[in-house]
Amino acid sequence: MKVPCLGSWLPADDRLASQPLGSSSLFKRFLPAIILSLIGAALAAYLFPIEQKAVNEHLAGFPESDAMAHLLRPVVLCFICFIPAVGALYYGMVRSLDRYLIREFFGSFLLTFLALYAIFTLLDLTDNMGDFKDADNAGALMLHYYGILFPVAFVLLAPFSLLLAMLYSLGKLSQSQEIVSMIQTGRGVVRLILPLAMVGFMASLVCLGFNYQWAPWAEGYKDALIEQARGGSASQARNVVYYHSEGRRLWFIGSFPYEHNTGEALTNVVVRTFSESGEPEMRLQAKNATWNVDRSQWTFEDVEIQHLDRRLFENGPLMPEYEIPEGPVTFKTWSEPPWQIIHPGLEGENLGIPGLYSWLKTNSDESWVNKRRFLTQWYYRWAQPGICLALVLLAAPLGIVFTRRGAAGGIALAVFLSAGMMFTTTVFLALGESGYLPPIWAAWGTNIAATILALVLIQRRLVGRPIFQTLKKLLPF
Repeated sequence: MKVPCLGSWLPADDRLASQPLGSSSLFKRFLPAIILSLIGAALAAYLFPIEQKAVNEHLAGFPESDAMAHLLRPVVLCFICFIPAVGALYYGMVRSLDRYLIREFFGSFLLTFLALYAIFTLLDLTDNMGDFKDADNAGALMLHYYGILFPVAFVLLAPFSLLLAMLYSLGKLSQSQEIVSMIQTGRGVVRLILPLAMVGFMASLVCLGFNYQWAPWAEGYKDALIEQARGGSASQARNVVYYHSEGRRLWFIGSFPYEHNTGEALTNVVVRTFSESGEPEMRLQAKNATWNVDRSQWTFEDVEIQHLDRRLFENGPLMPEYEIPEGPVTFKTWSEPPWQIIHPGLEGENLGIPGLYSWLKTNSDESWVNKRRFLTQWYYRWAQPGICLALVLLAAPLGIVFTRRGAAGGIALAVFLSAGMMFTTTVFLALGESGYLPPIWAAWGTNIAATILALVLIQRRLVGRPIFQTLKKLLPF
């Protein structure tokens, strides 16, 4: 087989790596890292005080939260700002052949991600355009909405963008026989995959940073923004049920606003009280309820009270007596604050790592709450970013082709396997939340299976064995 000459596309500094580089060449190589460092520093300087203010407001509204986990949020956000600079620094330190592979792969990844992100945004905009038009300031609301939605989109789309970019870039290099030429320079398949795996690792770090707080938080807050655009209030939780065992009070909260710590009222509130023997004593229904932090007391408005501890007839049925007070009603002895009541109503899918850790820490002694759901989500926050690297490793042996048949079969298999990973992730999480699997295995199971399969396929590619027969033996049909 005639191998194309490398001299037409291989830069000279890779063929003559032992020769020293001049200061001008070094400056050009590390110029992207310098520029991205300056951009990251400016972005971090802008975002750090905003996030610090958000942390302070959260700790004021939820004082029982773990302060250290939330105080790390601005630090993690600044770390995300500098990840592109770290990637550019790695790009400047490797050889020309590695840089050539990275350029091909990262260019394909960027185009693929932008295309998927455009489709994602257009579909979401189509669903919510009616609500945006009815808002008072539609333009500002849309910018705010899609600004907070970017971490969600990146975490969702980055793995598949990496998969498609890996298959396209390696398929193109294989078709032009460049992969064969690279191997003939003395580099093995693993050495060729290494710089591409580093791109997947950097993407995993970005996903991990977004998973720390902003991606799961945005999943819940975007619905609150749409609700606000429709003329309602931004609700952090709905239909919350909480039982205060010391006071024997059962709370039902229709809507729990995000800004409850600044005085925004809880709406559609029902409180039931019980005697020591468990008999109902009172039912309070109110349109609004507010908590006074300084006085530690609850104030209810538009109240209707039913006294259930009085009987009209001896040994007869329990008959309520109604009372509609004029003006607000205040209870100074009800000690449970809003942040204690809302915990059972929070959704684990909408909590970041600090929120999940605080929830698990606060409810560690409660036996009536379902901790498995939150513990599974806690492990999944750490496991989900690893899917980026796993998909890169999985796509690499499928994209590299040494025969003339092309990469169509590898692309089809990669898409099939990625769909299988999505299915197994959903199933594993459901099994973990329901108690059929330990939470840690439910969260990491897909990553472990994908990594093992990727290593098997890479080994088959190294020894020149056909991958299709290997997968045929592994599949149950």
